[in-house]
Amino acid sequence: MNKTSYTNLAKAWELAEDTAFARQSDRLHALRLNAEETGFPQGSASQADFLRMLVRLTGARSIIMVGTCNAVETYQLVAGLAGGGQLTAVDSSPEGTTLIRRMFAQLDNETDTTLRMVNVAASQFLPRLNASDYDLIVVAGDAGNYAPAYRQAVRLLREGGALVFTDAFAFAGANANGGLLNPADRSDKAVELRTLLDTVAADEEFDTTLAPVGTGLMLSIKR
Repeated sequence: MNKTSYTNLAKAWELAEDTAFARQSDRLHALRLNAEETGFPQGSASQADFLRMLVRLTGARSIIMVGTCNAVETYQLVAGLAGGGQLTAVDSSPEGTTLIRRMFAQLDNETDTTLRMVNVAASQFLPRLNASDYDLIVVAGDAGNYAPAYRQAVRLLREGGALVFTDAFAFAGANANGGLLNPADRSDKAVELRTLLDTVAADEEFDTTLAPVGTGLMLSIKR
């Protein structure tokens, strides 16, 4: 690929992001603003919209979201459930749980989706869940969320269920300095994901692909 090709790819990414952002509802824009004012930067609009579409494409009815401080992604998962199903939201921070409880309170009369909200680390909570009960596991947020979710994913997912890592390029991590594209980036998330992405890709229990959606998505389907 030449320089022009890379420039066009950057412009295409910007177009996809701008389009997804413009199509978001006023409520979703307000949720993004509120989360950011609370001190939780929100991720890519196109990445969140892809998650909504993934729920629809897979027909997922039982979802685990790890790292709910990205409230926009959590909202889009609920939108994908289209008024039904169950969302198990896991966040170790009280602020993350408060964001999602407030969001669901606003949706109370508009959805029959069941929320199970837990304020505990994924490494402590996920081992307690029943095996083969879930269609989709989405992991976002802190570096410490990713490995515990991966270790439990094969047990928790039904056959054909999906594990998704958002921000797989580690662009949005705390103290990020170019993420996986910069070998000198030694931030927690970049260090964690450099090893973990290779581990998941080599895992014969999953069929895995890495996609340049938003700040990177790794999608793994349980065989």
